[in-house]
Amino acid sequence: MWNDWNSPEELRRLGKALEDPMAETTYVGTHGPVKGTAESIVGRLGSREVGGSYFTLSDENNYTIWSVLKSCHERGWIYKGADSMPWCPRCSTGISQHEIVTEGYRELTHPSVYVRFPLRGREGWLLIWTTTPWTLTSNVAVAVHPELDYVKIKHGEEVLYLSKGTLASAFPEGDYEVLEEIKGADMEGWTYDGPYDELELPKRLGAPESHRVIFWDEVGETEGTGIVHIAPGAGKEDLILGREYGLPAVAPLDEFGVFVDGVGWLSDSHVYDSAEPIFEDLTKKGLLLRTEEYTHRYPVCWRCGSELVFRYVEEWFISMGEKLDKPFEDLTTEEKDKNLRYQIMDSSLQTHWIPEFGLKRELDWLRNMDDWMISKKRYWGLALPIWECECGWYDVIGSKEELRERAVEEWDEFEGRSPHRPYIDAVKIRCPKCNRLVSRIPDVGNPWLDAGIVAYSTLDYRTDRAYWERWFPAHFITEEYIGQFRNWFYSMLAMSTILERRTPFEVCLGHGTVLDEKGQEMHKSWGNAIWFDDAAENMGADVMRWIFCTTKPESDLLFGYTRAEAPVLHVAVQCLQLLRHLR
Repeated sequence: MWNDWNSPEELRRLGKALEDPMAETTYVGTHGPVKGTAESIVGRLGSREVGGSYFTLSDENNYTIWSVLKSCHERGWIYKGADSMPWCPRCSTGISQHEIVTEGYRELTHPSVYVRFPLRGREGWLLIWTTTPWTLTSNVAVAVHPELDYVKIKHGEEVLYLSKGTLASAFPEGDYEVLEEIKGADMEGWTYDGPYDELELPKRLGAPESHRVIFWDEVGETEGTGIVHIAPGAGKEDLILGREYGLPAVAPLDEFGVFVDGVGWLSDSHVYDSAEPIFEDLTKKGLLLRTEEYTHRYPVCWRCGSELVFRYVEEWFISMGEKLDKPFEDLTTEEKDKNLRYQIMDSSLQTHWIPEFGLKRELDWLRNMDDWMISKKRYWGLALPIWECECGWYDVIGSKEELRERAVEEWDEFEGRSPHRPYIDAVKIRCPKCNRLVSRIPDVGNPWLDAGIVAYSTLDYRTDRAYWERWFPAHFITEEYIGQFRNWFYSMLAMSTILERRTPFEVCLGHGTVLDEKGQEMHKSWGNAIWFDDAAENMGADVMRWIFCTTKPESDLLFGYTRAEAPVLHVAVQCLQLLRHLR
């Protein structure tokens, strides 16, 4: 990267010039004046010619990622799949597995609910429990563990079924009578009525006809009732189980977390505001047993902190390959050639990791991760170069030159523009299968694609291979290890492996987190944040360096003004000793 130039004044002038983006302007770069349209110069920010730091919006950054995705497509690794994804209603986009695993959970308290599902053709109700009452609109089945013990009890005038091991938590007052004990296996195929079978959306998708008891080995008794409500359109594990049993997926939310048409009185209301109205509705229907507050680790958006929901959507993925049930050392060359995850593991072994456990963490992540979701339902960002036809055919464009050759409409509209919306969306190509005009998909790319391509896009990999070879790979990189094994370290390794099957960095130092002196995270809203400029002014840069150097990199660093007092004295003593030596 070129960090020798970053003139705020020139950037401000360029920003002003963008008021007429196609007008010619002159820009003072690293090696002198650069002429062109304002938009074309923005597209060259970060290059050797123009200078500056790493700009993810640059043309070269985008087109280099296009070449990576083209390479994946040629090997059959790009596909569109439907999944129940963690979704941020505020950001209106899916959150990938990489993003949610690391920084994506908080301890939150939500109202949970015990709900009765009336059985069909037999006495009694199934008792289920959920911490996400909005998903009841999407209920399709319930799951039991075939080997668990279940009980038929009398509670007041009602007959209920639940697992024996959850009786104490479900009925802490002990106000029940056990009528019968059975195994979960005995309940297979029992049918029931769902709480929202009257709604148009679940009826249209066949949810009421699917209501039955199925088996799931993941059902336990540490919480709930041992009978798990299954909503394939509102949960990842539910969807996997639903596919196994051929169940429909009812997806009740739009991209903003608002209930869609077809869910009756809930339509147009927001999921965040739905719990209490649903409890009231269940009470009117005679289905609600009780509610209680429940504290648990719940997924949140790593960017904005909003609570996530699971939403059934179509996204685009890079296949990581099958998870083979054999040691990595025993894999054949042929097996690795077909499997991206094991190729990346090979690249990881080419790097020296500090601390040493970094390699183990990276390999564990690669061994167990799912396919990489690369699409986002946003407007601005990397325009995924995927053109998809109504007939099901799709192709990945690998360069600006390829797009020019294949364009049949609106190339002139795009010519001279950066490869971003809206201009890139105007370009049409021809479907070789049905001869229709084909448009680019509206999705943009996962931002970790931008982060992962840095070792190639900033070194002119596509246009000056000799220059790239001179500087590649990086001798040393460093970042906080807690999240980056699954994010930045991973994405750089993945993209470098796709292009060259080589590591993009020789040494990787993963460091701990900078916390306040009490060991808490620093937040502006908490009043404990210390800004770098303030710290340098008040304690001095040398003292800061001393604090950093006296902490093991893999350990969290407790930073604050109180701790700075001791290093000040220590440095002063060292200075006096040095002066004596110089005399």
